[in-house]
Amino acid sequence: MNASRPTRRLAVWIAVALSAAIPARVFAEPAVVDFNRDIRPILSESCYQCHGPDRNQRKADLRLDQRAGLFRSADGTRIVVPGKPDESELWLRVTAEEEDLRMPPPKAGKRLTPDQVERIRQWIQQGAVWKGHWAYLPPSRPALPGGPPHRPANPIDRFIRARLQAEGLEPSPEADRPTLIRRLSLDLVGLPPPPEEVDRFVADTHPDAYEHLVDRLLASPHYGERMAIFWLDLVRFADTQGYHSDNHVDIWMFRDYVIRAFNANVPFDRFTIEQLAGDLLPAPTDETRVASGYNRLLQTTQEGGAQPKEYMAKYAADRVRNVSTVWLGATMGCAECHDHKFDPFTTREFYSLAAFFADIKETIVGAQQPTWFPAPGQAAALRTLRSLEERRGRLKATKGPTEAQKRELAELDKQVAALAQKIPSTLVSTSIPPRVMRVLPRGNWMDDSGPVVTPDVPAALPPLGVRDRRATRLDLARWLTSGSNPLVARVLVNRLWRLAFGQGLVTTLDDFGSQGTWPTHPDLLDWLACEFVDRGWDVKGMLKLMVMSATYRQASRPRPADRQRDPGNRWLSRQNSFRLDAELIRDNALSISGLLAPRMGGPSVKPYQPPGYWVFLNFPKREYYPDHGPNQYRRGLYTYWQRTFLHPSLLAFDASTREECVVQRPRSNTPLQALVLLNDPTYVEAARVFAARVLAEAGTDPSARFDHAFRLALGRAPRPGEAAILERLLQKHQRQYQDDPAGARDLLGIGETPAPPQLDPAELAAWTSVTRVILNLHETMTRN
Repeated sequence: MNASRPTRRLAVWIAVALSAAIPARVFAEPAVVDFNRDIRPILSESCYQCHGPDRNQRKADLRLDQRAGLFRSADGTRIVVPGKPDESELWLRVTAEEEDLRMPPPKAGKRLTPDQVERIRQWIQQGAVWKGHWAYLPPSRPALPGGPPHRPANPIDRFIRARLQAEGLEPSPEADRPTLIRRLSLDLVGLPPPPEEVDRFVADTHPDAYEHLVDRLLASPHYGERMAIFWLDLVRFADTQGYHSDNHVDIWMFRDYVIRAFNANVPFDRFTIEQLAGDLLPAPTDETRVASGYNRLLQTTQEGGAQPKEYMAKYAADRVRNVSTVWLGATMGCAECHDHKFDPFTTREFYSLAAFFADIKETIVGAQQPTWFPAPGQAAALRTLRSLEERRGRLKATKGPTEAQKRELAELDKQVAALAQKIPSTLVSTSIPPRVMRVLPRGNWMDDSGPVVTPDVPAALPPLGVRDRRATRLDLARWLTSGSNPLVARVLVNRLWRLAFGQGLVTTLDDFGSQGTWPTHPDLLDWLACEFVDRGWDVKGMLKLMVMSATYRQASRPRPADRQRDPGNRWLSRQNSFRLDAELIRDNALSISGLLAPRMGGPSVKPYQPPGYWVFLNFPKREYYPDHGPNQYRRGLYTYWQRTFLHPSLLAFDASTREECVVQRPRSNTPLQALVLLNDPTYVEAARVFAARVLAEAGTDPSARFDHAFRLALGRAPRPGEAAILERLLQKHQRQYQDDPAGARDLLGIGETPAPPQLDPAELAAWTSVTRVILNLHETMTRN
């Protein structure tokens, strides 16, 4: 990396000239350039591929991701000389004009911007202070920022206000009470507030009225259902295997465990232990064994020609990707075939983490065998079932069975299937002597030449602390939530922050590594992480802290200064407004109409679905039969989750197929979504029942009916312009359906719920058109 002295002088001259040519606003940066915030992202994006953690791709034996590499001296060349950019090879190379000297080299297809070049110069000039990657340093509780004489009581507001002041921004005023109760209800229970609850909150003059509302919503059993949606995406919960024929698996009891755990506010460290190692606890219970089904949520296969050895490798890799993303916010999947190119994770560490799960008993290729959990009073039925299974097993092992034995076997199959449907069952973890785990060179499952590894954690993180025996999944779970782990608390509070504010303090929720984003409020993130641990990993407590803040209660409408200075709302001068998740859009419509069935838990249900949607499911062929009665109107999280053919209504609104961990669903805006809301039988029926409810509850005056419909859907009265538009729509469709009674009957016939016979069909059909529009409003499916 040696450049000649004339080249060095030329490089410095060019850099000075470049700096002079760049407008001053480009360099309007903080007085101190921070390595983690300002320099590491540049090196990670432009340098680490050749000078980073991956030893197989490293050039010139130079690592720029470590302090020793950045400040090393070799052959008279010093990479970075603190305080002296013109003597620092890093600075000279990024400013070199000669192609054979410039870094990154032209063939890399990358070139630093003038702003990035100047940041490097400033950093070196200011002393080149190096820091380890922020996410791998233990969080320490920072002091609360100062502020005006009347400082906010909530610590969150202290951090946010300090940053707003530094950015020249003002916080937004508090949202009005109808908006606040709707926001809280959607965030904490996933359902809109009934009009009577809105009225009660608006009229409540008690100084603690808002906190009482928060406490009531956190105590609602629907809170667990809302929180489960976020967690089930992370752990990739589904009702089917995923691979090949995507066959059914019994796993719904795990979903119900998650709901119960959130409702009971099980501390997050205990929640972690129960899922990763509930079967290994000293005194496992049925609840912790069901929780251990987490380890069985991955995709599996029943394909006859599948190679067990290949799928054993797939399952191991899947588990590493999931546990590292869910708990560590790390992209360890990148280390399956080679050392990570940006973060300090090696291939050996990837397979060492996989070794924790080598003890799980499972069918590598074939149907997964669930464990029975009889309900009270089903013990005798379970004994009968096991007896029948034993008899069936003996008959199947018979060589050359007689015709009588074949008939008996067929009858036993029917009896077992019928009895099995009545006894709850689910996949759980069962520990067996661990399989041998070795490094697979380049991820090749056919190559056994790699070294054997035992369970261990990445060296860049605190040690596991197990030396005298083979470590277990229970050790891993306890290590994750130990006080020394720098990532888990940060990762979880960041995801809770997204639930309350629409985006994380670290926007890359799945990547706290070098390619991830720098926290918008790093001190606040660390304060929250420390507070979370100090509170005993109290999830409800952290959510309450967030939603009690004045920052959370701000109005979401951007002001001109906000749009200009902070269009992405990074500094939180207002609340964020965003579309509801797919399940909540469905729940919202059913709740507004009055159709929503309140029952919790149980096997997954099947709402209306287009005929033939499953036509390409094979081995075996399957027919989709929608449920009837209350099961048709259950909350969206209970929908049967067919991975390869996810329910099309959920898919249209960006629900995850859960083939992999999803930490953040996209929020698209497509014409297909409007078509779903207008034509899916679920929403058409909801609109019709909504219309019938309005006609039954709001008298005969159209204005009163419009008012009631808006209050049911949005918690507010319609504005004059909105009412006028709906009045014209109503009159148009009244004429249409009076002239077309058959069309009215067709519309009213959609869905299982019968139309009230006392209502005029044309009038109900016309009002159904009105309520379809209301359910389709941007505001109806948006959390403001």
